[in-house]
Amino acid sequence: MRPYVPEKLPLNVSQWNWEKLINKVSSASAALAYYNGTLESMINPEIFLSPLETKEAVFSSRIEGTVTTIDEILKYEVDLKPEDISKRNDIIEVLNYRKAMRNAKEWLQRELPFNRTMICAIQKDLMAGVRGKDKRPGEIRRELVWIGPKNSKIEEASFVPPEPLGLDIWLDNLMDYLKDDSPETLIQTAILHAQFEIIHPFMDGNGRTGRILIPLFLWHKKRLKSPMFYISEYFEEFREEYSGNLLFISQKMDWEQWIGFFLDAVTFQAKRNAEKANQILHLYIEMKNLVTSVSNSPYVIRILDTLFSMPIFRSSDFISKSGLNRQTTYRIITRLKGEGILTTVKKPAGRAPEVLCFDKFYQLLNN
Repeated sequence: MRPYVPEKLPLNVSQWNWEKLINKVSSASAALAYYNGTLESMINPEIFLSPLETKEAVFSSRIEGTVTTIDEILKYEVDLKPEDISKRNDIIEVLNYRKAMRNAKEWLQRELPFNRTMICAIQKDLMAGVRGKDKRPGEIRRELVWIGPKNSKIEEASFVPPEPLGLDIWLDNLMDYLKDDSPETLIQTAILHAQFEIIHPFMDGNGRTGRILIPLFLWHKKRLKSPMFYISEYFEEFREEYSGNLLFISQKMDWEQWIGFFLDAVTFQAKRNAEKANQILHLYIEMKNLVTSVSNSPYVIRILDTLFSMPIFRSSDFISKSGLNRQTTYRIITRLKGEGILTTVKKPAGRAPEVLCFDKFYQLLNN
């Protein structure tokens, strides 16, 4: 199989079935706008939704064969680590995903450009200390690669990305296309993701890098208040359709099938994200009233923000995160445990602090 030669952007869309696509664009735009409205109703969505960011990292990594759960991630962060080394490596890959997303967000907040440098930095963060760390992380590949069964030869490949000597041309073309404000943003985002996966600019981590770019680009184009849009759950749930529709572009020159699938994914996942965000918001309001009556503390907002930012935590983490002193923290934790709001995951032992769980929020994240 010969290396694929991508289509130059912008695509020729004159033969597309725009009646069908416009309906899908309309549905996806409405769902995304509703979700964005939910974000705007939150005083600090980064606090409310930060555990969902971890969930997104879990699903995106799972598409690439990394098997772990949000429960394992949350416990790992409070030093409840699995003994199995391969399981630990899977967890580190997920944590790298979250770090890469946060660093890219900071990059754009500094009003730096959405460009190749940012994308290379994302991929480098993903590869830190995990599988692929020896494959020139953060650098555009210099070798021919192919996609197929493990240890397969190029003749058995389902797809051979462009040869390395042409990558600069295709990446520059993609970056130029993204600067154009005339295409409909959701269709432009769908083309961004697919073209990036077709170019396959890195030796490893292309899928995860490409999925991180989706919410970042929607935020960059001001379709979202925050890049906290979690689409990998849908892609993982419909993994065969996801990979199959991407493959159809190179096999059948069928961009419409992929774009229709992508718009359906945005519609469905935006509604699911909005529902989850509203559930979290309602729980926050419920807990605000309950914690106020239970704690009798003037620091209710600090307490709540801390609880919602880390559903499983060490008592020492609560002190540092909330900024409350030790005596006040332990008094509040004792009262919240007495009301069943917090439960003990691991009792204190020696110098090791108690590990606690905010049960209602934890259950909400895992449903």
